[in-house]
Parts: sequence; C-alpha cells; structure tokens
Amino acid sequence: MAGGSVNPQSLMRSRNPSLPAPSAVLELYKPITWFPPMWAYACGAISVGANFADRWPYILGGIILAGPMVCGTSQAINDWYDRHVDAINEPHRVIPSGRMPGKSALVIAIIGTLLSFAFSLLLGFWVAVAAAVGLVAAWVYSAPPVRLKQNGWYGNGAVGISYETLPWITAGAAALGTLPEVNVLFVALLYGIGAHGILTINDFKAMEGDRKMGVATLPVQLGAKAAAVVCAIVMITPQLAVVALLISMQTPWHATAVSALIIGQAVAAVRFIRNPEEFAIWYSAVGVGLYVMGMMVTAFALRIGALG
Repeated sequence: MAGGSVNPQSLMRSRNPSLPAPSAVLELYKPITWFPPMWAYACGAISVGANFADRWPYILGGIILAGPMVCGTSQAINDWYDRHVDAINEPHRVIPSGRMPGKSALVIAIIGTLLSFAFSLLLGFWVAVAAAVGLVAAWVYSAPPVRLKQNGWYGNGAVGISYETLPWITAGAAALGTLPEVNVLFVALLYGIGAHGILTINDFKAMEGDRKMGVATLPVQLGAKAAAVVCAIVMITPQLAVVALLISMQTPWHATAVSALIIGQAVAAVRFIRNPEEFAIWYSAVGVGLYVMGMMVTAFALRIGALG
C-alpha cells in the first residue's frame, strides 16, 4: 500500500474515537499514587497482630481495594473534574491531551466507584464502611457543588484521611474480621491528619493554574513560604502524639526511632521552607520518605502491644 503500512491500533482508534486505549486508562488511574494507601494498608495489617495465614484472602483483597480500585478510581474522578486546570498546568495529561476522549473518564470513574464498593462488600462490614467513606470523599473532593479541593484546608484533610486513615483501618478490619482496637484507630487518625501536610507539598507545582482557576490551595492562600511552614508543622505535630503513645505503651525503642525520623523531617523542612517552589519535590521524597518509615515503625510497636 502506498504511503507505508497502517498501524492497527491507530486504525482501531479512528473507528472507535470514543474508546480510550488501555494505556490511557492505566495512565488515568496513576499507579504511582497507589503507594500511599497500600503502604498504610500494610501498616494497618501489621499493627493489629492478626494471623495472616487465617485471613490472607481478605488481606490480599483489601490491598487490591485500597490501591487499584479505590485510589485508582479517585484519580479518575479528580482528573475529570480537574481537566480545565490541567489544560493550563499539565496539558500533557491524559484528558487535556485528548487521549481520553469525550466523557470516557467520567464513565470509568462511575464504573470504578460501583465496582469498588461491590468488591468491598465481600471483605466484611467494616471494610465496606471504610470503602464507602473513601469513595464518597473522592467525589466530594473533586466534584461540584461541594468540591472540597477548592480550599486547601478542607480538601487536603479529606485526602489525608482517605489515603492514610481509612486504608489503615480497612486493613485492620480485613485482618481481624472486626474493628481494630482504640490505639490502632488513634494512630491511623494521627497519620491521616499528618498527611494533610503531604498533600500540601503537591500544591506548590500548580500555583499558577490554581490562581487562574480560583483553587484556594494553601500556597495560593498563604504564599509559598507560609504554606511550607504550615505543611511542616501539620506533618510533624501528629507524629509527636504518636511518640507519646508509644512511650505510654512502653515501647521505648520504637518511640526513639520515630523521634529520630521526626528530627530528620524537621531538618529537611528547614531547606524546604527557604525555597518551597524549588525544593517541594525534594522534600516530597525526603520528608515524606521519613514520615512513612515512621508509620511502619509504629505499626510494629502496635503489633507488639496487640500480641503482648
């Protein structure tokens, strides 16, 4: 044929212009974002001291629920309602670039929501409750008329709870078959509150587009340096409460380890605060890395308490 061979995938897309490629769907679901809830889920499963051999189908199912299903669906919801902002900040993303045509992203988000909740029902009552809360939070975070992400105080709080607290509790419920004990719930809440600061770090890269579109993130509301200070304080303060709990549980080595990780975060925060826009990505790697290490140390301390 003159002009060279025809690419079969290109021909398929031309015949089905409303059908996104599988690679576009995967990009919409952003696998890299699945790590925080899956890590929190791992911490939750460890923290309750359950026998994994007895509950492994529920634990494995919960990992799938927390990462690819609920978190992936939340990314699809967010990208659909952020498509106009992304056209300014990140036009290469899958929706503004046209690789996710028409309303296919919205359809995928709705289907993902229904499938996620249906799957959660197989894993137990409390798992389903946590999944329902997370899915509702994903919609009210991104979708009008509520659209919590319009304000960095509310929006980041909702995501922090959804990414850290709910997966931790979900794992505990899946591993035990019932709601975890109070100490586990308290720690899960503390790390979810601290994650508010982690979400603020991500807002520095999109300040220009957020200002134009009226999205009141903390960097937009407070300015870059003040927002960086708030970010560091919000991340560190709940961890101090975790240390106090670990001391009260008589796990001094774990308390010491978490304290050392907090000091590392504080030192890194000094550099971040000096130039937030330049060092936001760096602090996201260093500060958040130390934060999540502390989560796992705490999970093992709670496991000692649960088994002791």
